[in-house]
Amino acid sequence: MTKQELIRAAFAAREKAYAPYSRFKVGAALEAKDGRVFTGCNIESATYTPTCCAERTALVKAVSEGVREFSRIAIVGAAEGKVNTLVTSPCGVCRQFLYEFGGDELEVILAKNEEDYLEMTLGQLLPIGFGPANLE
Repeated sequence: MTKQELIRAAFAAREKAYAPYSRFKVGAALEAKDGRVFTGCNIESATYTPTCCAERTALVKAVSEGVREFSRIAIVGAAEGKVNTLVTSPCGVCRQFLYEFGGDELEVILAKNEEDYLEMTLGQLLPIGFGPANLE
């Protein structure tokens, strides 16, 4: 899958977001090392705390299907009805959750659109991350 296709999958996932409170919709497309792609969107709750981010939704879907190795994730976000002029970066909880299964080398694509995006590793977003190796 090309980067543009992965970004398009994230945009398609964003359309399914349930964000009646913030009106900020996020989509994610997580690519497993075997090539399968799992998408997720943010799902809000009136009490905010149980809200689930798009990145965690995609990861939970994948892990619940037995997939635990990932190569990259594309993330897109924007206020409802707007085109975002900034990239949407994963929150701290999502960074930690992704680190559990992707580690330092997980490629992260933060996209405004298919041609305008930033690429970095999860290690750059979460330096000195805490993961399974810390518990060995």
